[in-house]
Amino acid sequence: MKPKKTYHTIKIIYLSIFVFIIFLKSPPIKVCLCTIGKLENLYVREFVSHYKSYGVDKIFIYDNNNINDERFETVINDYIKIGFVMIIDYRGKEKQQLMAYQDCLNKNLKVFSWIIFYDMDEYIHLKNFSNIKDYLNQPKFKKCQSIQLNMYFHNDNDLLYYDNRSLFHRFIEKVRRPIEPVKSIVRGKIKINIDCVHKLNMNLKSCNGFGKFNKKEKINILTKNPDFDSYYIDHFCFKSTEEFVNKINRGSAFYGKEDSTKMVKIGWYFERNKRTERKISFIEKYTGLNLSQFRNEVRNNTIV
Repeated sequence: MKPKKTYHTIKIIYLSIFVFIIFLKSPPIKVCLCTIGKLENLYVREFVSHYKSYGVDKIFIYDNNNINDERFETVINDYIKIGFVMIIDYRGKEKQQLMAYQDCLNKNLKVFSWIIFYDMDEYIHLKNFSNIKDYLNQPKFKKCQSIQLNMYFHNDNDLLYYDNRSLFHRFIEKVRRPIEPVKSIVRGKIKINIDCVHKLNMNLKSCNGFGKFNKKEKINILTKNPDFDSYYIDHFCFKSTEEFVNKINRGSAFYGKEDSTKMVKIGWYFERNKRTERKISFIEKYTGLNLSQFRNEVRNNTIV
């Protein structure tokens, strides 16, 4: 009888150790990214490759091209075939960004531990982390429902025309300001109504890249004194002047393509990029808009 008791005792000890190890070990997490794109074939491969290298499990691209426009399948079909990218047909629809985000969240919140909501010109940067899962799995994010990283804007590097080098090689210069907008990564299993492309939902318990809650900035998409040393988003919002014009002419998935929207975007462009007669003339020529206000400001300030 004694050997039998010893056997059962050893078995219980081993089972206890096994359960203890399982309890201590963090459960595996899954991360996906939701985005919407229109006329992005020149950039989508670099975007997809960037997030694959960071360990994202799947990317959902909402194809918002016009019916007869280009298709993402022609440039990233290899990623689609292996199941890393899924294309969702939103072709021909206007002002669909919030709807696309909501659809992506509703379909994936039970499957993925974290869901990233970034545009195709936004590239995450994580200092000391080569895999986004290691970053998100940190204990400091345990109580965070969303993580908001500031965007580090890259200017046009005074390039007028497109060339096929990577974005990181073409647009080295960055524009740093004391207040910058954020974009969000939301925890799975949380059902919300998305009403903002930046913060997704104002009632989320949101923290910054260091796990600190942004209580004072709950209703604002901007944060003060952002830290750009460790965790941020490289935002290639403008690219060259030619690419910027193409972008505003095709319209925004959130604002549309009215002339008033274009003028707002042009104002943002000249806030973060050098104003020159050459750029102003180029934008006027290919948008049909009158930019005399910007031209007069250049002349009054003797900017060439």
